[in-house]
Parts: sequence; C-alpha cells; structure tokens
Amino acid sequence: MNKNKIIATMAAIAVMLGGGLYWAVGELTGNQVEIESVIKQTPAELNGAGAELLGTEGAEEMAEPDRVWNIQPESKVYFSVTTSRETVNYQMDQVTGFWSINTRDPSQTKAEGTVDLLSMDSGNAQRDKHISEAQYMDIEQYPTANFKASSFEGLPGDWISGDVYDVKITGDLTVKGITRKVDFNGQTTYDQGALKLEANTVVTFADFGMNNPHTIVMDMENNLTIELRLILDK
Repeated sequence: MNKNKIIATMAAIAVMLGGGLYWAVGELTGNQVEIESVIKQTPAELNGAGAELLGTEGAEEMAEPDRVWNIQPESKVYFSVTTSRETVNYQMDQVTGFWSINTRDPSQTKAEGTVDLLSMDSGNAQRDKHISEAQYMDIEQYPTANFKASSFEGLPGDWISGDVYDVKITGDLTVKGITRKVDFNGQTTYDQGALKLEANTVVTFADFGMNNPHTIVMDMENNLTIELRLILDK
C-alpha cells in the first residue's frame, strides 16, 4: 500500500472513531427528555371577561373549589441540570399528594406532595445510575422527595374556568433527609374539571448534601431547576 493510501485509510478510521466518540458522548450527556406542559396557554385578552371576543358570555366560575384535590397519575416532576454541553432533564412520573383549597379562610389551604425517585428517568440508564449513587441523590437510602406547602400567594377567591393565575407556593422541600424552605413560582388554572399547576424552583446540589455529579466528559452547574407539572382532581 502506497503512502497516499495509508494516509487516506488512517483519515477514514479517524473520522469513524471521531463520529463514534461524538455519538457516545451525545448518548451519555445529551438531553433525551422534554418537559411537558399541562396548562394550555390562552392569550390573556381571551380569558375570563374577554371571552366575549369569541362570541361567548364569558368563562364559568368553578362550582366547588373548596375541597381536597388529589394529584393524578398523569402528573410529573422534573429536575434539570445544565452541563457544558446542554441542559439535561430528568423525569419522575410517580407523584402522589393533595391540594386542599379553602377560599373562605386561605390560611387553611394546604398542599403536600411526594415523588418516588426510583421512577427517575433521563433516557439514559447509565446516567441515572450515576446520579443515584450515595454521594449524589443516594436513592437507595432516600427513595422519595417530599414537599409540604406553608403559604400561598396569588390564589383567586373565585376560580374562573380557563383563567390562568400566577402563584407562589412556599414550603419545605425534603431531599436526601435534608429539609430546605423553597419558593415554587408558576401558574395554575381550573380546566375541564381539573386543577393544573406548573411551577418551578431553583436549588443547589449543596443545599441537600450532594456533590456535583460532573464527569470526565462534561462539567455541570451547581444549580438544579425543579419543575412541577401537576394535574389534580377528586
């Protein structure tokens, strides 16, 4: 084989190896989970009193908001970390809890939720196993995360079907046996017989006694964004 053929062969091998390495790194570090929305965003001018623009008489008030609303199986919680490559989302689809609303005495409104961390899925089993280890989330010893609300801001006195309300929910978040007070900011609505909530908060690995789970192929920011995508019904 002459020199030119040897060089061409080596170049082809390098391209194949490089492509394989890029694919492998992408599989290990790339995002494979999209965060799903549960609230259909409607332009503000078409909500509530503005609904006459659609030829209707306006949205209807919810009949009985004051009761216990239970988190439904379609609900999900996500957390996201930003690496040197991109933002990676982890999805957890085993969520239980309730939201007890009291419009007559808002101080009596309560909410609690529990997430089964064993349901965590980023689309990559090796990555999930890595972040589940003891120096990170230690899921074997602490298989659930819990949130208990202590105050609410922005909840309406009269819930109008289809209207979207900006809310702030403050409470205690417990992960890995450590409890921190956090604020979830987002939106809620009553739609098609169910309450829906989308809200997020930002914490750090250190807040809950975790090391930063960086790897030899990527760096990772210390912040984590926790996203709630909840549907609640009777």
